[in-house]
Amino acid sequence: MRGRCDDVAAMTATRAPALWTPAPERVAASRMHAFRIRAQAVAGRALADYDALWRWSVRSPELFWPLVWDFCGVIGGRGERVLVDPGAMPGARFFPDAELNFAENLLDGGAGGDDRNLALLFRREDGLRRSFDRAELRRLVARCQAGLRAAGVQPGDRVAAFVPNFPEAVIAMLATAACGATWSSCSPDFGTAGVLDRFGQIEPKILLLADGYIYKGKAHDCLARGAQVRAGLPSVTTVVVVPYVAAQPDLAGLPGAVLWEDFLGAAEAPGFPCFGFDHPLYVMYSSGTTGRPKCIVHGAGGTLLQHLKEHQLHCDLRAEEKLFYFTTTGWMMWNWLVTGLASGAALVLFDGSPFHPGPAALWDLVAEERVEHFGTSAKYLDACKKAGVEPAAGHDLGALRAIYSTGSPLVPESFDWVYDRVKADVQLASISGGTDIISCFVLGCPLLPVRRGEIQARGLGMAVEVRDAHGRSAVGEPGELVCSRPFPSMPTGFWNDPGGARDPAAYFEHFPGVWRHGDWVELTEHGGVVIHGRSDATLNPGGVRIGTAEIYRQVEQFDEVEEAVVVGQSTGDGDQRVILFLRLRAGLQLGPELVERVRARVREGATPRHVPAAVLQVHDIPRTRSGKISEIAVRDVLEGRQVANAEALANPEALAEYRDRPELRA
Repeated sequence: MRGRCDDVAAMTATRAPALWTPAPERVAASRMHAFRIRAQAVAGRALADYDALWRWSVRSPELFWPLVWDFCGVIGGRGERVLVDPGAMPGARFFPDAELNFAENLLDGGAGGDDRNLALLFRREDGLRRSFDRAELRRLVARCQAGLRAAGVQPGDRVAAFVPNFPEAVIAMLATAACGATWSSCSPDFGTAGVLDRFGQIEPKILLLADGYIYKGKAHDCLARGAQVRAGLPSVTTVVVVPYVAAQPDLAGLPGAVLWEDFLGAAEAPGFPCFGFDHPLYVMYSSGTTGRPKCIVHGAGGTLLQHLKEHQLHCDLRAEEKLFYFTTTGWMMWNWLVTGLASGAALVLFDGSPFHPGPAALWDLVAEERVEHFGTSAKYLDACKKAGVEPAAGHDLGALRAIYSTGSPLVPESFDWVYDRVKADVQLASISGGTDIISCFVLGCPLLPVRRGEIQARGLGMAVEVRDAHGRSAVGEPGELVCSRPFPSMPTGFWNDPGGARDPAAYFEHFPGVWRHGDWVELTEHGGVVIHGRSDATLNPGGVRIGTAEIYRQVEQFDEVEEAVVVGQSTGDGDQRVILFLRLRAGLQLGPELVERVRARVREGATPRHVPAAVLQVHDIPRTRSGKISEIAVRDVLEGRQVANAEALANPEALAEYRDRPELRA
């Protein structure tokens, strides 16, 4: 069945079963309900339900986004103009006259002025626990800002961090934003090449390192790789090392490096100069599917406004509540989590394995710390289910109001497990967006029921549609997820791309003037969303998006390997595994020794998540007539699908070798 997205509410449909429906009193007390009442006054007409509110939000951006600004309490001047060139994608600009400071909004926003409120709570897998109230956080940010200024950091400079998810990362990010500099981070499990592929492009002035990290009961050194990273970044003038696994790290391999405490300056309160709405706040990175990861620049205003909308309205996040997302500093959910400070929430940070010392470790944390909002990956929830974890049986989860899941589609059976084994009265919000928009296209809504296997709603202000192969809006059938109108958290551009030539190629060429996100989804007739997976060649094992190019760069270092193709294969449980095919030099046979060397090289040069589950030999690799390897064709064969573009291949006969491989049947 087909229909216009605006007409979804008028259609009838067979609905997926509702596993949870918010109580009327919970709906009435929600910030989304209060916002809907305010929106009615602004719109001058009734907005009877969420669908009516959503339709108004995408049709009237010049009214909707200023209301979000005011309702969510943005600190700063928004100016007179709301949206310039509203029909241009790309090219539209939100609040071009606005001035604000991102860090000021996080440190002073939403807390009601009480500096005694908890700001950060940190837990490590080995039991280490640290906490900071808002006054302590402000003082540390002020001291770090003083250190950055003393090191010569100016607005627009880059600060790069190769660190775990610990308090110093949040402090340094806030100090960077307070200065008007730009923050970028990678998690410490990245190999040297992966870090340099990212930081090497943005030429940071400051490099922040941890001496190591803890995972599965072991301390892992970061200083050796940190020294290699430093050697590959000639732009760096100051290296700051945070002692984390050792009281006195050995800095002999990093001459001139300074310890964190010595770097901090003397200041009691941070300064908050104002910058424009699009002032560069973060550089994020694409997955590197077709080459080096693209450096995606996100502006301060768009990031703040979008996160405030999602936290306060879609998540119903309140001041003094605890927001915990299991993430690393290399995933956009870390950036999303940190903005929770702007709503007055306390951030819960965790570093370590989610299964150490046992599979219930994160549920222990949620119960012990009385967490209200717990976010994680779909893979983690599924792993808990498979491990037989029953959080409701051994934990007091009375404070828990919402569970957020992202990274990969949450399978229907995991919805069942949450409501059967975790908590019956909880909002399970599957959410989906991406690094490209540093936020969500589709996510939860506290006014709506949770239906089995579905994401609850499209985000306010996000003109999300599903387009079929002919570019027509579709309901009730899979297609491409697109956004047909501008939104504030679109990237301001790619780094070092002054002409903006790469933006259209990245998002807008497939459907001119419309953002194509690369997700294969279905819009249900009652406004829910089902995600079937990626529509491009990006790999997604364990719910973590990774790029094929990062694997190729490691594999191609082997003399034995002529070329390779890597794809993701569905495992049947909502997950995906990485399969690597190798074409070796003439006369060579793939043996266990080479397989293990390949896996070790990928683990060292990229991350453990990139390591292929299977490494197989082939004699030819399909490629297009222009000479490009066709990963999608190989993936379609492995999934048993017809290859849609076989006519575009120069050697379609090569696909026969990939079909019905006995090694891939299990």
